[in-house]
Amino acid sequence: MAILCLATDMHDLKRRLGRIIVAYTYDGKPVTADDLQATGAMAALLKDALKPNLIQTLEHTPAIVHGGPFANIAHGCNSVRATKTALKLADYVITEAGFGADLGAEKFFDIKCRKADLKPDAVVLVATIRALKYNGGVAKADLAEENLEALKKGIVNLEKHIENLQKYGVPVVVTLNSFVTDTKAETDYVEQFCHEERLRSSHFPKSGKKVAKVVLHLQTKCLRP
Repeated sequence: MAILCLATDMHDLKRRLGRIIVAYTYDGKPVTADDLQATGAMAALLKDALKPNLIQTLEHTPAIVHGGPFANIAHGCNSVRATKTALKLADYVITEAGFGADLGAEKFFDIKCRKADLKPDAVVLVATIRALKYNGGVAKADLAEENLEALKKGIVNLEKHIENLQKYGVPVVVTLNSFVTDTKAETDYVEQFCHEERLRSSHFPKSGKKVAKVVLHLQTKCLRP
């Protein structure tokens, strides 16, 4: 899956497949798929899988869902072909890096962007009030109750994610995935925290259409440093 998602075309896919090490000789030399003449067969199996999949969300928004390498053992991003296809078809493209900003986003920048020569204009960091309170020591059963003290303790987690992302020199937009149990005082605190960090922040209590509209608006305001 990782090889498929990093391949730019069939030629590149064959090149990557051919370098897979499947064994070692008794004197320690690697044996590759090319050595076994297995590259062509593997490429034939993947010739259709290499094509990005265009789907439609429940809100009739086009999305390209293609590939899913896990970030704990690979780079945790969708395919290079999917992203580059989307960039040819749309004015704005939002993609996802799995496993959070402490792993997936770093692999997105360090591996996918570097290999595919991609230059993101902004990063959207999604958080929840519930997760921040949980990080502040609140039990799962009590997350629905307002607790500003726990939120203040737990927001250091968000702060570290922001710090990690800012190292890449890309503007950061913090968004809150809203729950009905979130209180105004809690969301106001996170928004104030973001302003103090000189970040843009948004609160998304409604549909994905509103999310996309606000995020795209923010992206147009974010300039490269």
